[in-house]
Amino acid sequence: MISVRNLTKNYGETAAVKDISFDVKHGEILGFLGPNGAGKTTTMKILTCYMPPTAGLVTVDGLDVTEQSLDVRRKIGYLPEQNPLYHDMYVDDYLRYVADLRGIPTEKQTARIKRMIEVTGLKNVYSRPIGELSKGYRQRVGLAQAMIHDPQILIMDEPTSGLDPNQIVEIRHLIQELGKEKTVILSTHILSEVQATCSRAIIIDQGKIVADGALSDLQAAFRGLEKITLELKAPKNGCAEKLQAVAHVKSVKELPSSGGLKRFQLEAEKGQDLREQIFDLTVREGWKLLELHREVTTLEDVFRQLTKG
Repeated sequence: MISVRNLTKNYGETAAVKDISFDVKHGEILGFLGPNGAGKTTTMKILTCYMPPTAGLVTVDGLDVTEQSLDVRRKIGYLPEQNPLYHDMYVDDYLRYVADLRGIPTEKQTARIKRMIEVTGLKNVYSRPIGELSKGYRQRVGLAQAMIHDPQILIMDEPTSGLDPNQIVEIRHLIQELGKEKTVILSTHILSEVQATCSRAIIIDQGKIVADGALSDLQAAFRGLEKITLELKAPKNGCAEKLQAVAHVKSVKELPSSGGLKRFQLEAEKGQDLREQIFDLTVREGWKLLELHREVTTLEDVFRQLTKG
């Protein structure tokens, strides 16, 4: 659906995007991740024909974003970080205005606006001025304008920026529903957004792609030693030595504890899940096991490893 080949964008002598390539398939929800200034927004603006590339080829459904930009824009709905709203307009008037701009026939506009109001949850506010709405509802209006022409592709830049936790959950759910029918690119530096909504992530840093893959694959690729934390009631001495004797355990560290309990953190060889062996050990020794927790590599861990310098 989207093909990017050797994309470069320079601002004077500064290279914001440096020779990147990737593809996005139909029906995919892609998280486009990176720290501030990494090149995310620049890439999104090129995909949506808001600016031309310095070099490289970008196509959307086979259409060149430079040579066939009007045709590309018809296929894309775009929600930029700065929501393009007129605060003095009423919600329904604004959506009709956008429908006119998008060339939707007059006889089809009412049905399309009604559909967008239903999909984005604007039923209770469609007859109110946009300027009176909360940030969450204004984001919904922005999504409605991006989808009014029923695009095949939806691109959103920081769609949950500034929202409260309840509004974030609502927008996440909406993005997941949209992903069942459309290709979605979510550009953000908020890792929880990608973890909650996307199946694949691209991480960009200093204008270059440093990782691309399914979330589970990225987490597995950057996983270090396995870490297991346990808490138990046991005799004062000898626990650490017996835990150290478990096969594949690299180190045992005793953690601060209280109430007569003992806490340990074990490091095991990569790929070794030792919870069953540890449980069997506690049963044999007559220890009372209160907690057994295996730490999992998160997308945040991957992100920090790739962009920390």
